[in-house]
Amino acid sequence: MIIGIIWAVLAGLLLGLYALPEKFTKDFEFENTWSLFFAINTFVIPNIAAFTLIDGFGAVLASIPVGVLTGMIIASLLWGIGVMMWGKAINHIGLSLGFSIFIGTIILVGSLIPFMVDGLPAMNVFSTIMAGILVVLIGVIANGKAGMTRQKDEGGEDSSDGSMGLGIIIAIVGGLLATGFSYANTVGFGVIAEACEANGNPAWMSSVAVMYIIYMAGGVAIAAYFAQQLTAKKLWGKFASPSFGKNAFLATIMGIFNFSASVAFAYAAYKLGATGGTVGYAIFNTVSVAVAIVSGIITGEWAKASGKAKGLLYTGLACMIIGIIIVAIGNGLG
Repeated sequence: MIIGIIWAVLAGLLLGLYALPEKFTKDFEFENTWSLFFAINTFVIPNIAAFTLIDGFGAVLASIPVGVLTGMIIASLLWGIGVMMWGKAINHIGLSLGFSIFIGTIILVGSLIPFMVDGLPAMNVFSTIMAGILVVLIGVIANGKAGMTRQKDEGGEDSSDGSMGLGIIIAIVGGLLATGFSYANTVGFGVIAEACEANGNPAWMSSVAVMYIIYMAGGVAIAAYFAQQLTAKKLWGKFASPSFGKNAFLATIMGIFNFSASVAFAYAAYKLGATGGTVGYAIFNTVSVAVAIVSGIITGEWAKASGKAKGLLYTGLACMIIGIIIVAIGNGLG
């Protein structure tokens, strides 16, 4: 169990840091930065990783039952839409709050999906895990209030575009759709692990194969959206900026961190055993929130916030950490 928790924490650290380089891009609009990141993240990196690392990867893909593969692809398309909305939410409400609400929604809904697919564990395990998730929810609510308070502190209470409220809605809906990631991993990992090991690959490479399918399918939805946005807003020319090389490097770092985080999570869920999909998912996402909050503070997102706003933020963070400890205890009871 300890190994699984360590991998889940590592995954959360990588996910919490992945969006940070976006703050340092130059001469790009939102659509340019995120479309470049997603192109690298969902198409380039997964292909390099899967075909370089996995022996007989074509045979592994061919051995996946049609029903399982179809379910993974549909769920991954929904995940792709949700992730795109996550990026949009961060643009409206900042890195810290965007992570908190989006991933909080994912934790609350996505952590239940493995139970729906694989069945409930023993009641003492289930009730303890659910109690931990409830504490995480309290933390999410506190972080949401912190964001609204911060907007008032910064003079945005009467904002005509309602960007804070709109950003929160986008984050919640995106989080619900993004739980397709949990479903795809849950239904596909076992079958893909058998195929990978049958071709002489170590167990951890199964995580790369699972994420290859999720990222490639999800990337289709994301690519369609950004192609439309870049065309409608006439932003294709922005890619000719002298800063393209630097921006592409930053987007690649984002992509490596993001994909590596997902691979580490999948392996953590495998090592955590029967309830690994739920426990690993909760730890993975909550750690990423904590890291994102700290990085948001360091980069000045909360510099003008009042003590009340920061107090709510820290309270929310504390609740999330306590909740995850309870979730881990629940897993140990099994």
